[in-house]
Parts: sequence; C-alpha cells; structure tokens
Amino acid sequence: MFNWYVGLLALSGVIMLALAAVREGQSTTTRSVDAIFGAVYLGYAFYLAFLFDGDSYLIFFQAFILPVVMVVNYFRNRTPKPKLTDTQKAWREYQKSAGRQ
Repeated sequence: MFNWYVGLLALSGVIMLALAAVREGQSTTTRSVDAIFGAVYLGYAFYLAFLFDGDSYLIFFQAFILPVVMVVNYFRNRTPKPKLTDTQKAWREYQKSAGRQ
C-alpha cells in the first residue's frame, strides 16, 4: 500500500507540473499554483520513497482530490467560449452605454 501511495503522489506531482508547463488557456496564477503543488507532491513522494525511515505513516487519500480538481479546471477553461451574435453585441453595447453594467 505504501508503494502505491508514493507512486500516486509522484504521478499527481508530475501531472500538475505538466499542467503548469502548458501556457495556453490558463492564467499565470493557476499555472503558479499548479507548479507549487506539483513540486510539493513530487518532493513529498521523493521524501517518502528515499529518505523516510519511520515505522508508521498516515495515508491521506484526500490529497488526490486536488489534482483531479486541477485537471477538471484545466479542461473546463480550455473549452471555447461561445461567440456573441450581432444582436447580443448590440445589446451589450446598449447596456454599457446606459450605465447598467
């Protein structure tokens, strides 16, 4: 079970670092958060795999919710936004000029 946990932590870290490397469709803040958490996950996996000498450890499966949320957020932000029709553009311009937005 320990090896699976370490492997999943490392995989999560690599995935988050890969998401941080992609520039298209993400803000700088999102990419920074992906990079920071990716490095933390990968570093913790390295620590557990090579430096940890303890007898007991805790497994937090909740830690794997964050990578899933980040991947979902990445693909959600990559979906193209619908283009406005001429009527919708005119309506928005009217709203702005009337001071309603």
